[in-house]
Amino acid sequence: MNDDFPSFPGARPSACPFDPPPEYAGWREADGLQRVRLSDGSLAWAISRYDDIRAALGDPRISADDRDPNLPLSAAALSRPPAFPRMDDPEHARHRRMLIKDFTLRRINGLRPRIQEIVDGFLEEMTAKGPPADLVRDFALPVPSLVISLLLGVPYEDHEFFQRNSGVLVNPLCSEQDKTQASVALFTYLLELVERRRSEPGDDIVSRLARERIAAGELTAQEAAMSGMTLLVAGHETTAKMISLGTLALLWHPDRLAALRDTGDPAVVANAVDELLRYITLAENLIVRVAAEDVEIGGRLIRAGDGIILNLLSGNHDPSAFPDPDALDLGRNARGHVAFGYGIHQCLGQPLARAELEIALPALLRRLPGLRLTIPLEQVELRPDLSRYPSELPIAWG
Repeated sequence: MNDDFPSFPGARPSACPFDPPPEYAGWREADGLQRVRLSDGSLAWAISRYDDIRAALGDPRISADDRDPNLPLSAAALSRPPAFPRMDDPEHARHRRMLIKDFTLRRINGLRPRIQEIVDGFLEEMTAKGPPADLVRDFALPVPSLVISLLLGVPYEDHEFFQRNSGVLVNPLCSEQDKTQASVALFTYLLELVERRRSEPGDDIVSRLARERIAAGELTAQEAAMSGMTLLVAGHETTAKMISLGTLALLWHPDRLAALRDTGDPAVVANAVDELLRYITLAENLIVRVAAEDVEIGGRLIRAGDGIILNLLSGNHDPSAFPDPDALDLGRNARGHVAFGYGIHQCLGQPLARAELEIALPALLRRLPGLRLTIPLEQVELRPDLSRYPSELPIAWG
């Protein structure tokens, strides 16, 4: 294997787990793009500048199609439909339109009182038991799990099943066999749920897909199950990680923690959440593409069939877009960040993720005064998966 290509993602500096790998700055400053070796041994073009990332994600010649064998880090072929984020238009748009009304800002704002109840309920359980607690187990995971379960019509008692299997899918230490088994298990579960909701509908997304779209011949049961699986995994895994890592970042910066805890202004909270999303950038090496035809990005000609990886963490720490980018500045206008992607594939569930974070983080800080880790910050172990997510965060308060 040729070792002349740097590995992607790069290694984080030990001084602060939120700082990007130092080589990303050099990649942004160099001419063209950087050729990198990915975790599966394949080569791809890493796009690391903010403007180049947005250009690539907005270019129809750059494909997200999971069925293209040249797509980097693509899953093993399975006997199931592709997920809609891994489709190109017009197929992608057709599937997305069937779900968009469940994630409009108006609908999500209508869910905020229920999300607040869920957050308050888990905080009540934590305070009733008293410290210590595990923030991941007792709060960060169950809050979004319950929210997405309610939206999809998934019985919450099954949350451990989908948490375990979705965790396998995003852990690079798991074998391809383990990932295939987890994917099949989740897909089979959602397919059974779709069939059940066809005869026993409720007021939820899976029921509406079954009642409206399958009945009209617009979707197959397998396609509806795949959409449900995509929302289920993304809807709890990413938000759980952001609650955990967002809290950890605030504990690393106590003055920012105090500012978020003490404000009563929803606009200030919303701005702080966007800054945390930019600063952390979960999808560091998740957004992959393939050139469907020759295309020039960042002054580099990418040939048809070449794999591409969007270095969103680098883009969100590009000083041309965000001055002093490695600082956590809760007063910064970070709304233009690319943590949710950009263009037609921009994250469908971002209004829900923002609402959960805007409710969960301030409530946690206010309800648990004196919140602190029971181990030194430097001893927090971050999993080597797509977002360096902590498996546990032992906390105390009071």
